[in-house]
Amino acid sequence: MSKRDLKNISEIRRFFHRNEDPIYFISATNFNLLGIDEWCKNFKYICYIDCYDGRHPNVFCPSEQPHAEFQSIEDINNYLLQHKEVIDLVKRRGGKPKFVFLMFDEETERLAKELGADVWFPKAKLRTKMDNKIETVRVGNKAGVPSVPNTLAEVKSYEDLKKTCDKAGLGHDLVLQSAFGDSGHTTFFIKSEADFRRHEHEIVGEGEIKIMKRIDCRGSAIEACATSQGTIVGPLMTELVGFKELTPYRGGWCGNEIFSTAFSPKVRQKARDLTFKFGEQLRKEGYRGYFELDFLIDKKTGDIWLGELNPRITGASSMTNHAAFAHADAPLFLFHLLEFSKAKFKLDVDELNARWADPDMIDGWSQMVVKHTEDTVDILSHAPQTGIYKMLEDGRVVFDRFDYHRRAVESENEAFFLRILKPGDYRYEGADLGILVTRGRSMTNGFQLNERAKRWIHGIKSAFSANPLPVAEAGPALAEPAFKIM
Repeated sequence: MSKRDLKNISEIRRFFHRNEDPIYFISATNFNLLGIDEWCKNFKYICYIDCYDGRHPNVFCPSEQPHAEFQSIEDINNYLLQHKEVIDLVKRRGGKPKFVFLMFDEETERLAKELGADVWFPKAKLRTKMDNKIETVRVGNKAGVPSVPNTLAEVKSYEDLKKTCDKAGLGHDLVLQSAFGDSGHTTFFIKSEADFRRHEHEIVGEGEIKIMKRIDCRGSAIEACATSQGTIVGPLMTELVGFKELTPYRGGWCGNEIFSTAFSPKVRQKARDLTFKFGEQLRKEGYRGYFELDFLIDKKTGDIWLGELNPRITGASSMTNHAAFAHADAPLFLFHLLEFSKAKFKLDVDELNARWADPDMIDGWSQMVVKHTEDTVDILSHAPQTGIYKMLEDGRVVFDRFDYHRRAVESENEAFFLRILKPGDYRYEGADLGILVTRGRSMTNGFQLNERAKRWIHGIKSAFSANPLPVAEAGPALAEPAFKIM
């Protein structure tokens, strides 16, 4: 590691080109940090799911060992850190290992310490505090980043909810969110007592709830990194939300688009300014490193409201870190690694942010997270492999060649597919089948799936085949967890 200050992007890139510290991304798949291994020497992925059938040179997947049923991605990471083949790999490669995760908890931190590794993220306790949707509202208020008109309160009944909302002037067409939860699982749209009854068991007794006025909005996502030199801000992306072709969860995230004219210049700049302010407040709260904000943009007024904070990398990170500006300068996540490396660096963050705000630094890409959307359970007999697919003139989608680089996609008639579910796995409602990455847009200007996207989804889904579930196995299959893995 260099002992003198790194003064510019070129020196930062060279610093990681010569990195000798073993750095590992440990997660269910390597999707979130796809391609970072090509920017940072000695960067490896340790994954539970082999999306590449052993063909990715920097992905290590240990053999399956008996384990308790996973309830979260933290459970998967903790299983991996106790796996003998993983322990042997880390010890064999030597050095002072550094671990990064999509999700982790105090147990992960303990296991990392046993392996002599540093976790290159803020402490789990701080991340959990920041991840609390109620706390996010408070941090945003301190930063001057407003949330959708809301009130924070415990809810005892529907009548109690109406009284609370009348007092806050929110009306009765509402969106409720509990403090924690995966996208689409803990967001409740409440317009009537019947709506409330449907979700009552998930609202009452859950402590303070974020109660928001429902607005007609478009979802967006923006990622940033809080560094000692200031908050570096990525581009504003659209969000694909709740499309029935992709997800069974109403309000559930199912992809993103990145393109230079996503939203008006005024909205894009406002979102960047608010993200910078939020990042600066996070630094005051003691948080540093990568984070993502969801903004809700009112269709009628163009007003921008803070949706939620994800104090970590996210499902949109692959989009941010492969954008044109990332190839021109460096992926945003490289600045996260830099922040935790203890290397001294100086960076003109204002100059960098201004350059990344230039539309010329953005090219058009889409990603769609394809879930099994039917209320059925079966066992996959065939799954399309990871690689580059082509759409033929008649709309059929066919495998063309293996690759693990999404940039290998040459035109809008090609797509990169990252397979998640493999033959032999249970296919159940909400299971992630894989991720489709295409050049160009997947939505219309009205934020509906375009015809090309629908053909890609249909083509990829049609490439899966499955056998009915034997009656004797119905119990175990229905117990399969459906938590977020990316």
